[in-house]
Amino acid sequence: MNPLLDCSGLPRFAEFKPELVAPAIDALLAECRATVDQVTAESTPVTWDTFVQPLIDANERLGRAWGQTAHLNAVVNTPALREAYNTALPVITQYWTELGQNQVLFERYKALAHSAEYANLSAARKKIVENELRDFRLGGAELSPQNKARYREVRERLAELSSRFSDNILDATDAFTHIETDPARVAGIPEDALEAARKAAQDQSKDGWQFTLKMPSYLPVMQYAQNRELRQLMYHAYATRAAEFGKPEWNNTLVMAEMLKLRRELARLLDFEHFAAYSLEPKMAKTAEEVLVFLRDLGQRAKPYAERDLTELKAFARSELGIDELQAWDVAYASERLRIARYSFSDQEVKQYFTEEQVLTGMFGLIERLYGITVQPDQAPLWHPDVRFYALTDRSGEKIGQFYLDMYARSGKRGGAWMDDAIARRRSNAGIQAPVAYLTCNFSPPVGGKPALLTHDEVSTLFHEFGHGLHHLLTRVEDLPVAGISGVEWDAVELPSQFMENFCWEWDVLEPMTQHVETGARLPRALFDKMLAAKNFQIGMQTVRQLEFSLFDMLLHSQYDPEGPQTPEDILAQVRAEIAVLVPPAYNRFANSFSHIFGGGYAAGYYSYKWAEVLSADAYSLFEERGILNPEIGQRFRDEILAVGGSRPAMDSFRAFRGREPKIDALLRHNGMAQELAA
Repeated sequence: MNPLLDCSGLPRFAEFKPELVAPAIDALLAECRATVDQVTAESTPVTWDTFVQPLIDANERLGRAWGQTAHLNAVVNTPALREAYNTALPVITQYWTELGQNQVLFERYKALAHSAEYANLSAARKKIVENELRDFRLGGAELSPQNKARYREVRERLAELSSRFSDNILDATDAFTHIETDPARVAGIPEDALEAARKAAQDQSKDGWQFTLKMPSYLPVMQYAQNRELRQLMYHAYATRAAEFGKPEWNNTLVMAEMLKLRRELARLLDFEHFAAYSLEPKMAKTAEEVLVFLRDLGQRAKPYAERDLTELKAFARSELGIDELQAWDVAYASERLRIARYSFSDQEVKQYFTEEQVLTGMFGLIERLYGITVQPDQAPLWHPDVRFYALTDRSGEKIGQFYLDMYARSGKRGGAWMDDAIARRRSNAGIQAPVAYLTCNFSPPVGGKPALLTHDEVSTLFHEFGHGLHHLLTRVEDLPVAGISGVEWDAVELPSQFMENFCWEWDVLEPMTQHVETGARLPRALFDKMLAAKNFQIGMQTVRQLEFSLFDMLLHSQYDPEGPQTPEDILAQVRAEIAVLVPPAYNRFANSFSHIFGGGYAAGYYSYKWAEVLSADAYSLFEERGILNPEIGQRFRDEILAVGGSRPAMDSFRAFRGREPKIDALLRHNGMAQELAA
């Protein structure tokens, strides 16, 4: 049996082959279309059990098969798999588009919403019907036949371009390597990073050290390499990925241009002024203007801190490092040196205490204390030897869910960190289907016989993704379309993930998850106090950088004319003139690798990181008031935020937990920006 057609249990990754994708998708699409014919037949009653549930069942099978394919395409990309994925993508996109435009389905959902049965549906099922009616309108169900056809063409082309955008970044990133043979030029780079670079060179039968644009290789060079030429070389390569300076077939400039034109056309087909208005329709924020006011208000608060940060960094670089003109390739290096000088510790020193196993044990221990759940290793077919698999159980020993953890960077794996759902929770005739999640990171693998070590930033990243995972795994909703992260407004979906990051700054949480790689000692309190003092080091510069990305995204999708004389680079330059304190070199092509908005789901939605940070900081402040490890508050967070998933509006969930509307005060306090700086 084709493993992609098996929905009886966990994905059968060991049996997966690219050539199985097409026949599986064809069979499942035929099944889905037969189900649509069945539920739209005049003889079929419009009830939940005869109309809605069969659609959910059929679409879940398709979603499970396609989800496995898309996941593998991101983490073990090969030419054969990429071809299979890109061949199936248009037919998958076509199906979802035609489903969203099916007038008979739309009318039947409307009939269900006005039926006697609707009043007796659960809140979750009512929310599903509401979402469906909204999504039919957004999917073009009310368009003329001619416009429906054009809408389908646009959606399919956008899916194709999004995949190409991501492929181009992956190819450009994987293609670059730089060999250094002179020990003087690698001075300052930490020994574990050099050991990994030495092994990478040896694997290619070369002497010296091989560096790449993967984060575990790139970042240590930028932070620690004393040789300015090496930093500049690596920076230039990173900043020009997927642009006009490399292979023409990897250049994302034209890909972006076409995507922006098509997005605007899509929005206008549906009578939206611009793509941002279309994108915001299912989100918490209601208008582009509301988002821009929010971002600019935060920018006004943050920019004085950013200007102070940069003034201090330039003065330090000039007086202590002999760098008269601070350049983009100097910033990470000078910042790390300033941090060491000011707080007497380095990221590298801290990293020695965060061994992978100890961090995982500590993180799992935290959620046991907060939510009363246990994480234990489990067995499943895997896609790579480095992948781990775990099960979550409650106090009675009953399984709640499971998750895969893919920690390390490697060739053929897309950069960044993310969570995705493998299986969603639902009730069926067989009982409760337990949810399963993918957690993916890109950390340095173990080298030299030592365990993998994480920087404190990487620990925070792991907690962030685990927060997303808990949102998916701890749901109690029994209807798939609003269980876990499904149906949650995009600008609220970061709340549980950013919430989890706060625990990485609590001594009672952090200390037990440390163990020095050489001595086995715990993190000293004195070192933690230095980390805490440095927590908001350069927070102004970090904040305006995030706001730069968010403003660029929102302006690009609300005020930019893709048919006009301006380019996205012009919009980015305008944003930087308004908000940035550091302007990169003219050759920097950040937009060409801005995967979140061109290769992911954050178009006109990147602001959600800051938007949800207000919610997460305010939610965490209740723990600060009642006790960081207070199981009663932990249970309340689980009950009111994590367990309800998308079954009710996110603002209702926040109010139920916090007892009031969100306030920005906690975020400003956490970021050390509660007080206005003197002019």
